[in-house]
Amino acid sequence: MPETPGQSAMLTRNIPSSGEPLPVVGCGTWQTFDSGTSPTELEAPRQVLERLFAAGGSVIDTSPMYGRAEQVAGEVLASLAPGSPRFLATKVWTTGRRAGIKQMEHSFRLLKSDVIDLMQIHNLVDWRTHLPVLKEWKAAGRLRYIGVTHYTDSAHGDLEAVLRSETFDFVQLNYSLLDRAAERRLLPAAQDLGVAVLVNRPLGEGTLIRRLSDRPLPEVARELGCGSWSELALKYIVAHPAVTCIIPATSDPEHMKSNARAGFGDVATDEQRRRISQAL
Repeated sequence: MPETPGQSAMLTRNIPSSGEPLPVVGCGTWQTFDSGTSPTELEAPRQVLERLFAAGGSVIDTSPMYGRAEQVAGEVLASLAPGSPRFLATKVWTTGRRAGIKQMEHSFRLLKSDVIDLMQIHNLVDWRTHLPVLKEWKAAGRLRYIGVTHYTDSAHGDLEAVLRSETFDFVQLNYSLLDRAAERRLLPAAQDLGVAVLVNRPLGEGTLIRRLSDRPLPEVARELGCGSWSELALKYIVAHPAVTCIIPATSDPEHMKSNARAGFGDVATDEQRRRISQAL
């Protein structure tokens, strides 16, 4: 039973290329999982993933770029009960075919998995070289989905061009109440092309909450059952019809529990989203 009183299940969105439902709130690992691997150091990330799974979430997004995050995620997942509803997403972040293969093989070992749900070409680095390998591994069943990522507005044009020139299951992009550039073209393009969307930096890496922490919550928060600015801000992102899953990063189990609540209850209407944006 999800760890969210009064709600039956977290909202899901279907991955367009397969129809597979994916819970709308996941967990990013940038900085927050770059820790040691002693039992004491693994306790916080273990509790974070336990909160995610208890709420009905499944997506864990990591990368070789994130220090020891892949290793920490792999160690924690190995310690949890078999059959946890995990959806493993990581990335290839290097140049050259041989280097890419070596890096991805290392990711399989660190994540302790024979299959990775989603392999993404990180920040479009040498994407033309890596894409044929990703397609081969997907056809062989080692990867279930393939995608591309970036985290800056300046790359949105390149991301859109790549999505229109090749076939990807996912795109990962930056989108928050403080940074709505993706609404202009990239999110509509992904929706039109049938590409699932993972949203990174949905809270602006904490900038948004620091900016709003002293302000009272607007009336629209009560209407949507939100008890914090972070929950309301995430509700805004989840409500966009192109968004498949948001992946806020945290090392705090209670923050993970709070983030997950954005995936429950009513989805914000267009009018409510407008009021949320006006409350900034």
